[in-house]
Amino acid sequence: QVQLVESGGGLVQPGGSLRLSCTASGIIFSINAMGWYRQAPGKERELVAGITSAGSTNYADSVKGRFTISRDSATNTVYLQMNSLIYEDTAVYYCHTRWRRADYWGQGTQVTVSS
Repeated sequence: QVQLVESGGGLVQPGGSLRLSCTASGIIFSINAMGWYRQAPGKERELVAGITSAGSTNYADSVKGRFTISRDSATNTVYLQMNSLIYEDTAVYYCHTRWRRADYWGQGTQVTVSS
């Protein structure tokens, strides 16, 4: 059974930082690409950042230079370090992976940027 468990969301002021974590189980983490998506109210879910098993990364243009995705195969965890947060980063953030032709999502963690 594949499970993705996220943590680390919360309320932060503009310009602040948060780090999201997602711990995976039920997959061979070391060979799986992982990703972070987000969905703001009234908007479609969008890819924020992805990381391959080899460590190659890609980012949405809106977060380049501010967010960093990383992974730790020793703990089956993928991270999203978010710096210089702005109001538009407010959303529910989801961890994602694809395993044996099926998509899996975490439960989501709320990030709210507000003064």
